[in-house]
Amino acid sequence: MRPIACLALLFASAPGDEADLLLRGATIYDGRGGDAVVGDLAVKGDTLVAVGTWKGTAKTTIDAKGLAAGPGFIDLHNHSDLAILAEETRDNYNFTSQGCTTIVTGNCGGGNTDVGKMFEAIDRNGAGTNVVHLIPHGAIRSRVFGSVRRAPTPDELDRMKALVEKGMREGAWGMSTGLIYVPGTYAKTDEIVALAKVVHAHGGLYASHIRSEAASLLEAVAEAIEVGVQSGCPVQISHLKCSTREAWGKMGEACGLIEAARAAGRKVTADQYPYTASSTRLSAYTLPAWALEGGTLLRRLDDPEEGPKIRMEIAGSFEKRDGPDQIMIAACEKNPEYNGKTIAGIARETGKDPVEVVVEIEKAGDAQAIGFSMREEDMLVGMKKGWVATASDGGARRPSTERPHPRNFGTFPRKIGLYAIEKKAVSLEFAIRSSSGLPADILGFKDRGYLREGFKADLVLFDPGTFRDRATFDDPNRFSTGARWVWVSGVAVIADGKQTPALPGRALRLNSP
Repeated sequence: MRPIACLALLFASAPGDEADLLLRGATIYDGRGGDAVVGDLAVKGDTLVAVGTWKGTAKTTIDAKGLAAGPGFIDLHNHSDLAILAEETRDNYNFTSQGCTTIVTGNCGGGNTDVGKMFEAIDRNGAGTNVVHLIPHGAIRSRVFGSVRRAPTPDELDRMKALVEKGMREGAWGMSTGLIYVPGTYAKTDEIVALAKVVHAHGGLYASHIRSEAASLLEAVAEAIEVGVQSGCPVQISHLKCSTREAWGKMGEACGLIEAARAAGRKVTADQYPYTASSTRLSAYTLPAWALEGGTLLRRLDDPEEGPKIRMEIAGSFEKRDGPDQIMIAACEKNPEYNGKTIAGIARETGKDPVEVVVEIEKAGDAQAIGFSMREEDMLVGMKKGWVATASDGGARRPSTERPHPRNFGTFPRKIGLYAIEKKAVSLEFAIRSSSGLPADILGFKDRGYLREGFKADLVLFDPGTFRDRATFDDPNRFSTGARWVWVSGVAVIADGKQTPALPGRALRLNSP
């Protein structure tokens, strides 16, 4: 830890100045990844007015000795498109309790296609965090011509471009794709490039759940990079991982592709959650994309020719994932008694073949599932890269009878508390940068993500000794601990360890003044 005098970017006040808020004697991690310093942080209104020494007075002073102060964390990959608008979850407490002050929605090609309407609702009703939104390619495609396995006609492509143009003008920060999901998986590279060029014209980025995170991981990373080359967009690879045995050991090669592109001057980055299990719809884990075309799965499951083919694909998916005991049901609306149980466990309890368990669930409307398919050693290769940001792939939620992925409640404290402070896999400065300054740079923020004079007062003050995730796969509905204070634009959403009723979060629009 360096003395204050060694940090050139620290600022001091003049005697007689008054701040609204003063954090006295905090250990300051400014988001750049350099050594921490002990000093003061002063806030007036929604703005940081001093980082270092404050000689003036303050309306409110907090003794921050022994506590870590950082920029509010930015979750680059969040799925709160609906939840951030709902009264019961718009406070986003499962993320503010992790130190988050901004989330990015519209990921994996799914979510709200009416950017203006969404932003107006957020600004009207408030939220616990700020919200950035990406235009979801899959939802746009579905809106124009449904879940059809073909290329768009010229007219359909023009309509898609118009919707992307409209979303960008309304403040979206870019476009996302979900290339394992229907209908995004039906899109060829040239379709994506054509839409990404519209995004690039507005200065937006391209974020992708790439076409494969398993056997074809390297080809999928290369495709994402190529979209950036042809469109001009910066590329953000979502939740970088090596999923299933087919991809184990390939993280170094995947990172090598990205680093080669970066060395050639391309803007390519990634994000990652610090867990070795993923979560998505059961259908995405087990069913072939062709079976989901047109929303006719139920008919196909009972078809004398297609039904057996689908069942063979389900069995093959088990083999790739080391068996049906590696897929756990997180939320099954029609059969809530399945929540927290594996496909293999349900099969044993019901006396059914595991394939037929999946068929039964799909006929009842699908389920959210968790797949245990990754290795920590691959995850750590990515975690240590300076261009890999922390992101949850979760969403705003309250504790419930469902058994969601614990990343919804614990991503950021797990990265910082477990992997930096306890395991020392990365430094604390590095982990905080990956959660703040780095995602701010990826998005192109001009006034958030760092502790600098004149920046917005999105802040987290946490206890390094207790800032930990408590959510587990067996007990996932547990809030994290240790975030003592969290401010969004200078307004406390957590005060002295307790949630406040404030909803200061607003929609952040690209290129807004």
